[in-house]
Amino acid sequence: MELKETFQKVKAASKTLGLLTDEQRNEILQAVADAIIAETPALLAANAEDLAKMDKANPLYDRLQLTEQRLQDIASDMRHVSTLPSPLGRVLKDKTLDNGLHLQRVAVPFGVIGMIYEARPNVTYDVFSLCFKSGNACVLKGGKDANASNSAGVELIHKVLITFGIDPNVVTLLPATHEATGEMLNAVGYIDLCIPRGGKKLINFVRDTAKVPVIETGAGVVHCYFDKDGDLEMGKRIITNAKCRRVSVCNALDCLLIHESRLSDLPALCEGLAEKQTKIHADAKAYEALKGQYPDTLLYKAEESEAKMKEADANVKSIWNTEWLSMQMGIKTVASEDEALDHIATYGSGHSESIVSSNETAQKKFQTMVDAACVYVNAPTSFTDGAQFGLGAEIGISTQKLGARGPMALEEITTYKWLITGNGQTRK
Repeated sequence: MELKETFQKVKAASKTLGLLTDEQRNEILQAVADAIIAETPALLAANAEDLAKMDKANPLYDRLQLTEQRLQDIASDMRHVSTLPSPLGRVLKDKTLDNGLHLQRVAVPFGVIGMIYEARPNVTYDVFSLCFKSGNACVLKGGKDANASNSAGVELIHKVLITFGIDPNVVTLLPATHEATGEMLNAVGYIDLCIPRGGKKLINFVRDTAKVPVIETGAGVVHCYFDKDGDLEMGKRIITNAKCRRVSVCNALDCLLIHESRLSDLPALCEGLAEKQTKIHADAKAYEALKGQYPDTLLYKAEESEAKMKEADANVKSIWNTEWLSMQMGIKTVASEDEALDHIATYGSGHSESIVSSNETAQKKFQTMVDAACVYVNAPTSFTDGAQFGLGAEIGISTQKLGARGPMALEEITTYKWLITGNGQTRK
């Protein structure tokens, strides 16, 4: 294993983090946040190198792009993480047995967390802040599309760590190669937990290949169901925000489900989508409702779109389970809430789902029956985000059920150990 020495250094460095106080960790995070602002021109210059190599039409372009405002937001999130209570040392259970043994279950770091991600340079900073605050070292494996951006970010972090006398190996960026990914996924004994953050193809590869433990952050195939009792103006705002706020993120809307009794309202619901030049792939009923009232150049028949997609890519299963990651979405007509629930159960990815309805019975049924990490009533799925949930930055959004689920932050990247104190007891 060519990276064995690298992994050994990270593992050794991770042990030193336990000697830091929470106050020291917070001070360092604040210093890194200050450095991000101070070094904004250099960070943007590195990002420009990456952007120059990517087509602006690529859905990943928006994820890759850093701006002065985005760097300010990254620094703000890091400062926020520094103000959060430490997840370490929390007593999760405390009891004394009949024989006098005192047991405590206490939160501790995993040790070394590996992160595999694509064209998302913000993840470099988010992962560092959460891992450092929670006492974990981190091994970062970014994509080649963001290599200059990631390298500049890690170099900045290293400079601050060295200033404080911290071993810089507590955050390590691997080469942006497939070989490095393979070594990382096989680094048993060095990496305690691996988290992939990216598209479905990447996540499936990591899950199927890794020998180290993995928390799966699934792709988001996200729905909004506009119920027969949905408020039109509210629905318009929610649908537009969920789809158009930022199309390249996993919580962006992919499919609108509309009750057939509300088809006459569909053109009004889609006004904001038209303004944002959103391509719509509509089933037959929705297509007829929109024809002549939605731009012809942006309106497609779903079955024809699906046929073309399958012709271009044999791996496409259905238009309804497509995570678009671009200014496109599907619209499906349903005859009832039950049909909407069946559609979500069939095509959803367990990420985020929403209902727009003023009917409390329908709301409760939706939240009870939908099997997803985040289920919304009268709110857009764009809120599925660690910072929005008050967790600080996030390390990913888990769609699995074993362990963490939904936005993962400080508490989700700690484990625990039992501390047992006796007074000479022996077991019979």
